[in-house]
Amino acid sequence: MKIRALLVAMSVATVLTGCQNMDSNGLLSSGAEAFQAYSLSDAQVKALSDQACQEMDSKATIAPANSEYAKRLTTIANALGNNINGQPVNYKVYMAKDVNAFAMANGCIRVYSGLMDMMTDNEVEAVIGHEMGHVALGHVKKGMQVALGTNAVRVAAASAGGIVGSLSQSQLGDLGEN
Repeated sequence: MKIRALLVAMSVATVLTGCQNMDSNGLLSSGAEAFQAYSLSDAQVKALSDQACQEMDSKATIAPANSEYAKRLTTIANALGNNINGQPVNYKVYMAKDVNAFAMANGCIRVYSGLMDMMTDNEVEAVIGHEMGHVALGHVKKGMQVALGTNAVRVAAASAGGIVGSLSQSQLGDLGEN
């Protein structure tokens, strides 16, 4: 289904190349991004996850290893194991009121203190297990492919100029990404 959508978008972009308002650089860029979405490798997903995790960690307040939050997470993590399909995991607590947790393809697992404040150990374990399942089933890679593919279609539409280009660059275009 994703491949079909990308092929349709690229076909439309190709047909529209004769239009005067067409941005050929934008079309080339969208084609490259569509190809990247289609050919995204596991190594690229891991590298992108490494970058994203480092950036998020640098912006967050991380619970010290000797804090009650970190000790509690260590106890919970021991029940879940230390790898996802052979990928070593790295657990940390973000000190924020958000009720959230996430896992990335590189084994980066982060739990917010707000979630830990609201849930029992078993509930936190279930949430983390759910997030680990997304990684194990390749949902992180699929999500990245969809994001790249959606952006490729949007760039192609913006390159068309005229009304289609204006709409793709507006808030209406933002709705298509969400």
